Amino acid sequence: MKKTVKILSLVLSLVMMFSLAACGEKAPQTPAESPAAENSEEPAEIDFSTASLDEIKAAITTVVPGKLTMGTSPDFAPYEFYAIDKDGNPSLAGFDIALAQYIADYLGLELEIIPMDFDGIINELMAGNVDIGMAGISPKPERATAMDFSDVYYEGKQCFVTVKDKADEFKTIEDLNKAGLSIAAQNGSIQLDLANQFSADADVVSLVKVTDIIAELVSGKLDGAYVETIVAESYAKNYPQLHVAMEVPYEEAEGNVVGVQKGNAALLAGVNMALKAAADDGSFAQFIEDANALAQGETYLGLLEDKEG
Repeated sequence: MKKTVKILSLVLSLVMMFSLAACGEKAPQTPAESPAAENSEEPAEIDFSTASLDEIKAAITTVVPGKLTMGTSPDFAPYEFYAIDKDGNPSLAGFDIALAQYIADYLGLELEIIPMDFDGIINELMAGNVDIGMAGISPKPERATAMDFSDVYYEGKQCFVTVKDKADEFKTIEDLNKAGLSIAAQNGSIQLDLANQFSADADVVSLVKVTDIIAELVSGKLDGAYVETIVAESYAKNYPQLHVAMEVPYEEAEGNVVGVQKGNAALLAGVNMALKAAADDGSFAQFIEDANALAQGETYLGLLEDKEG
């Protein structure tokens, strides 16, 4: 009996010793309590609608760090086109080009412009190869899968253009929809949508560049074309045989936007802030005036070939 009591006393002593030792150790921390967990918390998302310019600039990421890479189609005067300097060298000009430079400067980035076909801009934005696209882009709903839209920065109109020798053939919108007519519009553009809508019975021709359309018109290979009004008026001043026949209604997506790489919220916010600044300080109005003057002057390159004939 005494032996049993001694064994029980020994067991109780050992239990008490282990308990006291355990009390002297620090209790394990839960993930929420540990310093590592506190340091690994994700930073709060920025509300770009209320963020400052400095916060937006710090959050912007681009295809090439420090650069704003823009795709454009330089055949759309006075938006973007080639001009010749006093030494005969071609250079990019237009109010989209000037506005893009303003946006880059505003955001503290270096502008890099990559000329391409119009539909290539949409493809390059979708592929993530350029940061923005500017080429008189309208915010068509189907383009929203390829890019994010900035605020509208210019309200454009659409028209039908022909040559003066055929001016009497196109007096009403119904005149644009006749079998046997050859009607052109730029590939991938809203003007092509208009051609398919209003000239469904005609032979609708899709061409890559507006300069190609103008060349085909003045050479007599086309009966007419759908072109943005300010662009058609610009070409008409350089090619006297052209005639702006009528405005064409288009209500689906009026205005022009900057196409921004999909999901780049910081860049989109920065672009919108820059667009507002350019409008407020009068810069954009000056860009339009300068581009129109250049497009109508002797320095206008037009079709990258001799304009006469």
